[in-house]
Amino acid sequence: MRLGVLDVGSNTVHLLVVDAHPGACPLPAHSHKAELRLAQLLDDDGAIGPHGVDRLVSVIKEALQAAEDKGVEEVLPFATSAVREARNADDVLERVRAETGVELQVLTGSEEARLTFLAARRWFGWSAGKLLVLDIGGGSLEVAYGIDEEPDAAASLPLGAGRLTAGWLPGDPPDPDDVRALRRHVRTEIARTVGEFSRFGTPDHVVATSKTFKQLARIAGAARSAEGLYVQRELKRESLEGWVPRLAAMTEQERAELPGVSEGRAGQLLAGALVAEAAMDLFGVERVEICPWALREGVILRRLDHMESL
Repeated sequence: MRLGVLDVGSNTVHLLVVDAHPGACPLPAHSHKAELRLAQLLDDDGAIGPHGVDRLVSVIKEALQAAEDKGVEEVLPFATSAVREARNADDVLERVRAETGVELQVLTGSEEARLTFLAARRWFGWSAGKLLVLDIGGGSLEVAYGIDEEPDAAASLPLGAGRLTAGWLPGDPPDPDDVRALRRHVRTEIARTVGEFSRFGTPDHVVATSKTFKQLARIAGAARSAEGLYVQRELKRESLEGWVPRLAAMTEQERAELPGVSEGRAGQLLAGALVAEAAMDLFGVERVEICPWALREGVILRRLDHMESL
């Protein structure tokens, strides 16, 4: 069947259309996305303002039309941290339902981490052994660890690249004092969770997902996306540590000119790099392998597993 996953994230609203059936690898057929940056549209009270809700409704309608055009049989809609943490989340969800017919499932941070872990496990297989999975989104950082398809430990921290950029790095280029303050904040938050994972022992394989990690790997020399999903890509901590001060000295426009960096993501690349560097350092990771699958694929795989069990 042809499934559509509608991901209302902190940065984008992304419809991924796949051809899928139980027991087979879901094959991407179409992608439709719109930059919305919900995490940066919250007002001082933490609510999504009227303009943001208007844009969200409009973008969801466009995505539904794209799904219809592509012959999607079922749409799996979900929302992550930006909607989850909005003060007016219930009102936003009700308006989306009333005007589009879509009932967004709001994932908890733990569910995000677990579904992303499932996707990584299926991509790398059982031979990868104990997996540590890191995922930097627009609103949060997810960490998961385990040897099965369900992680033994999963955590979600409010350390998304979009959220941190809006709250900590107002300048362009950012003030060095602001960068240092954000670096301290990120490391303090991550350090609080390290013990929860370290008690399970050293992972056999460390995996990173998300656009942030993909772009950081690309500027550090990884293969272009045009070379295909199955080319191995990695990011070494040593390379990342060399790039952080360079990114901090750049303007947003200068970052947008780096290989693989989109204009819409350039502004938050530094915050993402600070989170990636801190996570790799504090978890004692020298290199991560980039996983092409992440949360959206995890949602699809969970739905296919459910179909297979019926």
